Amino acid sequence: MKLKFYIFLFLLSSSIFAQQKQVETSIDTTKNKIGAEFKLTLKTVVSSKSKVVFPKLKTIGPLEVIQSYPIDTVKKDGNYELIKKYGLTQFDSGKYTIPSIKILIDKKPYLSDSIRVEVANVKVDTLQQKMYDIKDITGPESNNDWLVYLLIILVIIGIGAFVYWFVKKRQQKKITEEVYKTPIEKATSLLNNLEQKELVQKGEIKEYYSELTDIARNYIEEAIHIPAMESTTSELIQAIRTASTKKKMTLTPETVENLERVLRQADLVKFAKSKPLEFEITEDRNKIQKVILTLDNAIPTEVPEEENQLLNEAQKQKQIKLQLLKKRNKRIAIAVGTVLFLLIATTAFFIVTKGFKYVKDNVIGHPTKELLEGQWVKSEYGNPGILIETPKVLKRMDTQKVLPKEAMALIKEMQLFTYGSMIDNFYVTVSTSKFKNPTDIDLAKALEGTLKIIEVQGGQNIIVKQEDFQTGQGIQGLKGYGTMTVLNPVDKTSEKAYYEILLFKQDQGLQQIMILHEEGDTYSNDITTRILNSVELRKASN
Repeated sequence: MKLKFYIFLFLLSSSIFAQQKQVETSIDTTKNKIGAEFKLTLKTVVSSKSKVVFPKLKTIGPLEVIQSYPIDTVKKDGNYELIKKYGLTQFDSGKYTIPSIKILIDKKPYLSDSIRVEVANVKVDTLQQKMYDIKDITGPESNNDWLVYLLIILVIIGIGAFVYWFVKKRQQKKITEEVYKTPIEKATSLLNNLEQKELVQKGEIKEYYSELTDIARNYIEEAIHIPAMESTTSELIQAIRTASTKKKMTLTPETVENLERVLRQADLVKFAKSKPLEFEITEDRNKIQKVILTLDNAIPTEVPEEENQLLNEAQKQKQIKLQLLKKRNKRIAIAVGTVLFLLIATTAFFIVTKGFKYVKDNVIGHPTKELLEGQWVKSEYGNPGILIETPKVLKRMDTQKVLPKEAMALIKEMQLFTYGSMIDNFYVTVSTSKFKNPTDIDLAKALEGTLKIIEVQGGQNIIVKQEDFQTGQGIQGLKGYGTMTVLNPVDKTSEKAYYEILLFKQDQGLQQIMILHEEGDTYSNDITTRILNSVELRKASN
């Protein structure tokens, strides 16, 4: 969103003033105390057939409507004079602008005049008040109880995660160590479980073949005592042929060939991204099942003790490797748990001692803190020039796209530079303009116009205060500041924002600086102070 400037308001005001002749606006006083009532009066004279609608309002600009008075009707020369009064108040000192109010007369809108009012502090007469001794300094009430609860929750979450991991591991261990009476019983059960997973239907062919061949290799390793899990396909087939001779197993060449075909098919699927057809997958599954049954039937019922010890050596080596792997995983789990505990404990310590804001700003990060601590840029913008220091270089905008053609017709030269937007964390605009014809620039009117355009751009509930401003060079200007609610047009959310606007005039030139950021952001406040302290103005050149 690009900020349109007050020159557009001048054009708009001409049409507004033409309409406002129908509505007379007045107020009982322009200066009042905090909480006191301003009585705003609207009058209009209409015919007996006209229909007039005064709006029902809870607020009028920054002032609160405390009472909406009934409409008074006075008959004059065949017409009717309608008088509507609003009781307004404000509980913060400063100078405010009561904006125009839209009144419908025969469904046609008319606008009242805007009026500036001032709310003053109530003076306290200390001479008439009883004096009391100064109380001792007391420490602030502790508001860190929620931090303790947060720490407890984090510890509970950490313990819960560890217990869940430990129980899960134990369950997996029980599943993997489930005792079967025989290797063939285990292989048959695992094959049935594999079909129930429906990996083929889900398109997970690689996972299917991996589990299928692992079942076959596990069976061969446990039943025939061959290190099948660690062998290549060629090594495993050769080992089976050797074992069948030593153990006097009756195996046909077809059985060994079928096993080899399935293993090589699995290698192609896992490493060459081969995709067998569905009937081929079914055939491979049946081949594995038939191979396992054939091997089981071919194993002799009795094996000599000496040969059995030799064949079990590979199994023993595998068990040793598994134990080493478990110990390594345990050390890794302990290390990860320790690091996690230290991280949680350190974070909790800083939250308790420094506060959550410290952790958030220094660990998680804060965008305006990064702006404040980053590399600042000092540069001159526009004509008449504004020399200013900002966290980032301001980007030149095309004023032809910002202002309407009618406004540009009155401007001899205008330049606009911005960083961010009204819905960003920090927003800065610098503009300079020179007019074609002699113009008596009223800075208060310019400020009022800028605020009305901000309303068009999404600013709501604008509270404005103003005061004189002087640069380090002694150049006098006007400063407007206050708060507003900024509406985000994308997600329709709103946030409270603080703004400051500086206005200066030179001959036929106007120089303006605007800063807007989230209200209460201390880093943004520091950025704003630094920017405004750096402002230097150049004299206008003809």
